[in-house]
Amino acid sequence: MVHPGGPFWRKKDDGAWSIPKGEIDGSEDPEQAARREFAEELGPAATIGSLETLGDVQQQGGKRVSAFYGQSDFDTARLESNTFELEWPPRGGRVQSFPEVDRAEWFELKAARTKILSAQSELIDRLEAILGGA
Repeated sequence: MVHPGGPFWRKKDDGAWSIPKGEIDGSEDPEQAARREFAEELGPAATIGSLETLGDVQQQGGKRVSAFYGQSDFDTARLESNTFELEWPPRGGRVQSFPEVDRAEWFELKAARTKILSAQSELIDRLEAILGGA
């Protein structure tokens, strides 16, 4: 899972983590977008094998997320996230660059339930059902 970068999320932990995700380009299918986002948010060292679907969830604000699971041996210490720019502090007139993801970690399912955004918690339930309670 990934922890969002930027000043708003800096001191948030439980309930702030997410799966790597982003917008689907008009020329991509959901699995292609998932692979691209995985690499953009984690860096060029991040690769993942075959993917299986976990289905969709709808987040607050209406954003629909298509989720997948697969195996990877990505070393989270090698995180190299893409960045975004934001005026910070607000109305301060100074634009700063922040990593889209400031941390990445592998979690056991029990810990993942505590860390993940509430709108994505159903994905943990689905994964656990598929893995047979692992």
